[in-house]
Amino acid sequence: MMLFGKTILVTGVASGIGRRTAELAAQMGAEVIGIDLVKPEHIVGRFIEADISSQAGVDKVIAQLPDEMDALCNVAGVSGQSGAAITLAINFFGLRALTEGLVTKLRTGASVVNVASIAGFGWKENSQRASAIAKLGGFPDANQVMKDFDIPNEAGYPISKEILLVWTMLASQQALFRSRHIRVNAVSPGPVETPILTQFRQVLGDERVDSDVDRVGRAGNAGDIAPAILFLCSDAARWINGHNLATDGGLEASLTIEQCNL
Repeated sequence: MMLFGKTILVTGVASGIGRRTAELAAQMGAEVIGIDLVKPEHIVGRFIEADISSQAGVDKVIAQLPDEMDALCNVAGVSGQSGAAITLAINFFGLRALTEGLVTKLRTGASVVNVASIAGFGWKENSQRASAIAKLGGFPDANQVMKDFDIPNEAGYPISKEILLVWTMLASQQALFRSRHIRVNAVSPGPVETPILTQFRQVLGDERVDSDVDRVGRAGNAGDIAPAILFLCSDAARWINGHNLATDGGLEASLTIEQCNL
């Protein structure tokens, strides 16, 4: 699985999974363009400072990006600690706006990889809400979305990931992407030892995080997730589309066995 000759855009490159994805992509021969709100300590390839929490911010970064990119890795995200509105704006609406806005700058046959989360595991139970939000047009006011769909402020993170998982499937079948043979997939990490994990403990609670870690024996690390993301960017995954790849040490399987009484 090599990436020689490919140009790969990675969001959230300042730390954690985004940083490791950019590093590994470069090691595998790709030309890397990284974007983040914060300038990385060590820049891999080209860096563009960007804020995708608004349509204006998305438009600004799109204008700075080149044509003929081969993959978009949507890694940037927030924990929900700052409330549901900004979490929905960054984790879903900004991600979607960036992805849709870049379609004409992605090569035919390109790949989009969305970093979701095991926190989105409940999407099936909440599929009607997730689908309805995923189908909202434009870049809606996240505060109004919270009101319209009765979203508690503390539930922004899991709900944003439920929406993202549903949208990944929907997008993979939309003419916008299919007409250019662009694949849209997701990866769903479990608990990962990155700077954001402390915030997850504050948002989700130590009991939930510790339980998830205990189920699989250890927390993951960025090096566990980046290869899965880049696999989906590679030609080796050319027949994978609309799929969510659980990169969680078996956590989804454990939860499914329990939930379905298997």
